Amino acid sequence: MKKTRRCACCGREFTAYSGVQKYCSVGCADEAKKERKKRHEDFLRAAEPVVGLRQQEYLTFSRAAILMGCSRQYVYKLVNQGKLKASRISSRMAIIRRADIESMLEGNPYNKVVFGNRPKPTNSSRKLRKQEAETASNEPLTYISGEEVIANYKVKPSWLYTTAKRNQIPICRIGCRNYYSKSHVEECLGLTADIASITAWLTTEQAFEEYGMSATAIHAYAYRHRIPTKREYGIVYYSRTHLDELRQTEVLADDRYCTVEEVAEKYRLSKANVHHITKVHGIAKRKVGVRNLLLRDDVERAMAERAEKGL
Repeated sequence: MKKTRRCACCGREFTAYSGVQKYCSVGCADEAKKERKKRHEDFLRAAEPVVGLRQQEYLTFSRAAILMGCSRQYVYKLVNQGKLKASRISSRMAIIRRADIESMLEGNPYNKVVFGNRPKPTNSSRKLRKQEAETASNEPLTYISGEEVIANYKVKPSWLYTTAKRNQIPICRIGCRNYYSKSHVEECLGLTADIASITAWLTTEQAFEEYGMSATAIHAYAYRHRIPTKREYGIVYYSRTHLDELRQTEVLADDRYCTVEEVAEKYRLSKANVHHITKVHGIAKRKVGVRNLLLRDDVERAMAERAEKGL
């Protein structure tokens, strides 16, 4: 009996006259042969650089990234951290020995790491950390229960569990309850100032509306200038008083100053022309955040002088 099969190339059904026939026509067989040849060439083209790199002793950062199967930026990170040795030939040329890559991999065996947790320390590291903690402070720690942490600091149970593991907060278990070190919890929350005395707070969205700063910018700004923050149920709040002092909002509301955009719109100039006029005429300016504020009297004086000269 004749067998009906499906073509491996086009997918149509055909009647096979032999047990090894896979294609319905000669054209499909040729197309399949071309596809196999193309896949073989692509494989050789992809494997050729790696095979050539294995025979090189000295590699550039880009070739080392190809050999290790990572990005070039990660190779730079390993070199900056001192985990991988590199030699600089000139101001634009640096090389890495293949032997240094192998020694780095041999010196860092694989350890299973759970998210939000650190590798289990050895007995020697536990003793050393315990001695350092005892010598650093002899004051007894104050513990509060997990329910009190969630209620007082308005955090989620998942945040408390993950942060305690990640930062190794001292925990005391009594019965079926966990008690956490109050000082360590406040340090993780960034409660370095007297939060009870601060009454005005801003969320990330409100800070964007007030100052035009994105979420990443406001987070970096608060970290850089040590602005008091608090976290309630996953929402971060920033002290409005400290932000106003640093952002100098009273200067923005002062009528003696005007922005570069206002000057450019009023006198129909480009921002580059306004900056040039400011430099030539010595107009007093003040930088507040990303804005340049110009003294209004100096601007009017400079524009009057330009009008007299016919500019």
